Amino acid sequence: MNRFSRYQQYLAAGAISCAVFVAGCASNPPAPTEQMAVSRVAIANAVSAGGAEYASVEMRSAQDKMDSANRAMERKDYDVALRLAEEAQVDARLAEKKAHSAKAQKAAMVMQDDIRVLRDEINRQGK
Repeated sequence: MNRFSRYQQYLAAGAISCAVFVAGCASNPPAPTEQMAVSRVAIANAVSAGGAEYASVEMRSAQDKMDSANRAMERKDYDVALRLAEEAQVDARLAEKKAHSAKAQKAAMVMQDDIRVLRDEINRQGK
């Protein structure tokens, strides 16, 4: 007589199949679609802020990494796609901040020039 009934054998085979299936699914990370979208928005924000003009190196890096992330997504290499998308986001945010900083410095220089002109005008009127 067989030690296990036919039902128990099927149950064990089903459990093993489920375990193998779950392990297979766990080894493939999900597609980083959310991070890809966040990175695209970060690049768009950097472009809007003037990143191409004031931080061209960082913008080019962000766009190159995003292009590489898109290619990794097509290959279903999701770990690489996630890493590149995160790096693209960081580069884009740096470009955005550099653009804001450059614009602020430019505005400060204009204000200093305006103050200098006003002082000159006050000094002329005082003489």
